[in-house]
Amino acid sequence: MAKFTREDALEYHRLKGKPGKVAIVPTKPMDTQRDLSLAYSPGVAEPVLEIEKNPEDAYEYTSKGNLVAVISNGTAILGLGDRGALASKPVMEGKGVLFKKFADIDVFDIEVNSHDPDEIIKVVAAISPTFGGINLEDIKAPECFYIEEELKKMLDIPVFHDDQHGTAIISAAGLANALEIVGKKHKDIRLVISGAGASAISCAELAISWGVKRENIMLVDTKGVVYKGRKEGMNKYKEMLAVDDKGHRTLADAVKGADVFYGLSVANVLSPEMVKSMAEDPIIFAMANPDPEIKPELAREARKDVIIATGRSDYVNQVNNVLGFPFIFRGALDVRARQINEEMKFAASKALAALAKEDVPDSVIRAYGGEPIKFGRDYIIPKPLDPRVLLWEAPAVAEMGMKTGVARRTIDIAEYKEQLAYRQGKGERIRYFFQNKARSSGGKTRVAFAEGEEQKIIRAAYQVKEEGIATPILLGRPEVIQKHIEELGLSWSPAVIDPYNFEKHEAYARSYFELRGRKGVTLAVARKRVRQANILGSMMVKMGDADAFVSGLTYDYPDVIRPALRIHHTAQGVTRAAGVYIMIVDDRVYLFTDATVNIDPTAEDLAEIACLAADYAVKLELDPRVAFLSFSNFGSTPHPLSDKVRRAVELVKQRRPDLPVDGEMQADTAVMPEIIEERYPFSAVKDANVLVFPSLESANIAYKLLARLGNAKAIGPILLGVGAPVHVLQTGDDVNAIVQIAAVAVMDAMGR
Repeated sequence: MAKFTREDALEYHRLKGKPGKVAIVPTKPMDTQRDLSLAYSPGVAEPVLEIEKNPEDAYEYTSKGNLVAVISNGTAILGLGDRGALASKPVMEGKGVLFKKFADIDVFDIEVNSHDPDEIIKVVAAISPTFGGINLEDIKAPECFYIEEELKKMLDIPVFHDDQHGTAIISAAGLANALEIVGKKHKDIRLVISGAGASAISCAELAISWGVKRENIMLVDTKGVVYKGRKEGMNKYKEMLAVDDKGHRTLADAVKGADVFYGLSVANVLSPEMVKSMAEDPIIFAMANPDPEIKPELAREARKDVIIATGRSDYVNQVNNVLGFPFIFRGALDVRARQINEEMKFAASKALAALAKEDVPDSVIRAYGGEPIKFGRDYIIPKPLDPRVLLWEAPAVAEMGMKTGVARRTIDIAEYKEQLAYRQGKGERIRYFFQNKARSSGGKTRVAFAEGEEQKIIRAAYQVKEEGIATPILLGRPEVIQKHIEELGLSWSPAVIDPYNFEKHEAYARSYFELRGRKGVTLAVARKRVRQANILGSMMVKMGDADAFVSGLTYDYPDVIRPALRIHHTAQGVTRAAGVYIMIVDDRVYLFTDATVNIDPTAEDLAEIACLAADYAVKLELDPRVAFLSFSNFGSTPHPLSDKVRRAVELVKQRRPDLPVDGEMQADTAVMPEIIEERYPFSAVKDANVLVFPSLESANIAYKLLARLGNAKAIGPILLGVGAPVHVLQTGDDVNAIVQIAAVAVMDAMGR
């Protein structure tokens, strides 16, 4: 858990002169008199009249469909107890920040200064037309049950008490995976729950939905075991889980022989001796915060076979509610659900359980310290910072909302997953574009990977296969590859080519000799060289045993591109290959070229590079607007370097009159339309999206600075103009980047 002082926390909340954590930002332009007239009077009258005629139009004309109320009276604040409505506001603002960060949902936090549940119900019901959903938070039991039940009856939008259901959903996912690991079934286990409040009751009910028998669940509160006939400290919610039992009265009695312990109570109530008394392979979810019912190190000292989860981020298997509420509401809002029913909660839990078994992206591994993360005793629940949770959980909830009839709106789930990815940024939109194009080949395009023994390549190739992007072929020693596959926990038998035991080795050697015989390569040398991965991979494409080749994770760029050009040369009609990076800045997409191949291109080279990049922009469904960059604006600084760029512009205009192209121009002139409009209205290009740099060093410096300091997303390098689909990774690329380049290679192969 991150360490900070009291003053750190206070300073964080008052930092930068704007206290708190949330603000309201307009979503429409407000710059002109016309904007003001449309936003307020008289333009606002039109949607008012439409909504009066059809209330459902509120989802079309207002923010209702993406707006959630986070409501509390501050009676059960984060383990701090009843501190009052106003004191709960920092927590509710924090909840709003999480909604926005993880699921792009807007929130108004509303603190209701009342301990009367009926008054709270009345307030929430009165303001409900504003919202697409209601998230109840930090309201003590048993009032929270009553408030939620009554509001569900009254309102036709989702009402969700996260303290109850969030913990239940995440813990149920973890329990399902833990039981799978130890070889037990829900119907056979005995579950003991320490605590009998909102979370405990909800956890028990969802466990029953998963198959745990009601009679095999035992609640233990501050008075002891909750049993039938007990008078003290009971309510109707506890009665539903009271056991018919005369032998168990204490927590120590209850956990003897139990398979699973859920802690939703207070610190240190579960002793090591109690853990020792549990059944074989005990599963412990000690979820009290900030201090669990038993510390994991103590539980492991007591039992080597224990699987343990807590609510803390400094231990493995964190049960964190942020894995639930943002994505559950996202799915519910997007189908305009009238409620979040039990089936939707169960679907969310199943989606989380399934995701934990998937290969974990490198970005998540880096965020959690860089150590490998794979499904097992120390990883039964997805990590809160895993961006895939949105893409798994929200669609599961939305689909179940439609299936159970609580959705007002029907959506296509496949399209919906793409739309969710787009919410994660323009980079995801481009990634989906590549992968969807690649999938249209039916996954039959064969992509050879040079570094087949590298775990990143194996993981990426597996993903490529699973997502139907391509059929991967790994180059390397089969025994080494198989060992890594087992270490990664993948169930897969990929196609493998062993460079030192390849049945077509002699045919490849002779073909390579024919290509390079007049370049000093003898047949004996050819036999040695075709065992080199970068030559073998390119030769596989030439010999028809692969459709595309990807390399570069552990090689320098020239080590890949030189063999490719020697074997395949440049494409027909092309004299110079080039590299391009797709740069995504906010919602804008640019192509930077050439940052990887041509060090000091001539005017002729620049002209050809520009045409290659513009044609590639068309493949990305962009309308290319080409700007040639320099330190000069349209002759303002005469110099041989700017003259070279101007000459390149003239060549492109002669060869490709169809292309909007201009220059030489400075970088800010190229991307700021107002500069062109004010100073250079004669220019054929304003707001360029294909930027042609005058040299490799300028392009390379620009893209790296923008990626590192400007927080831009860089995709590439993408190799253009080579005679075959050969593409180069950057040294150290993560798995997502490798998959992306593989999709680019498939698109390239399909286009030929």
